[in-house]
Amino acid sequence: MRLYEAVYIFDAALDEAAINEKLEKFHALAIRDGGEVVAVDHWTNRQLAYPVAKQKTGYYVVAHFRADATALPEFERIIKLDESVMRYLLVLNEGEPTTGMSVLVQRPPRPESSVHDDGDEDEDEEDDDRDSPPEFSGGRGRRRRVEGPAIELLNFKDVSTLSRFLTESGKLLPKRTTKVNARFQRQLGRAVKRARYLALIPYVRDHEV
Repeated sequence: MRLYEAVYIFDAALDEAAINEKLEKFHALAIRDGGEVVAVDHWTNRQLAYPVAKQKTGYYVVAHFRADATALPEFERIIKLDESVMRYLLVLNEGEPTTGMSVLVQRPPRPESSVHDDGDEDEDEEDDDRDSPPEFSGGRGRRRRVEGPAIELLNFKDVSTLSRFLTESGKLLPKRTTKVNARFQRQLGRAVKRARYLALIPYVRDHEV
């Protein structure tokens, strides 16, 4: 059994009761071989980053469940036949929460000895922070590294964080600009692709919603 995450975008015209009925039907197929539903998070109606099936809003639901891979083909087949599901994404869950938040590194309090009398930090501590995913501010061409909490696990549903690594036209900033390590850049590219598919962020900035 592996832990999966499913993100559904339902027709916004459906009420919560109707959506719960559909979710029970879908998840019964996914967990039929001894799996379990771990969490279901209703984001309710949200504006889409771009129109999907000619709709500008959709009802988002994020679900986590343990399932055997052999049950997933029938699970996905039934979802695809349901016209009320505007779009869905099924992925292996790597620890991302159902919310749109990334997991930040929890660092212990800095010892007083790490800060000199003049307020400067030890050089060794600065070196430890260089590989952490930074935050950025400023317009295109004037982006500067801003010290912030390091990201332990990037959540593809974290629109706020992903947007900081996109240009004004919606393109992913290159690693030479963001200064992140190669591993995080790969995670970032995958997360942006998933978020775009789910209409959480636009493919291009000039999408009219």
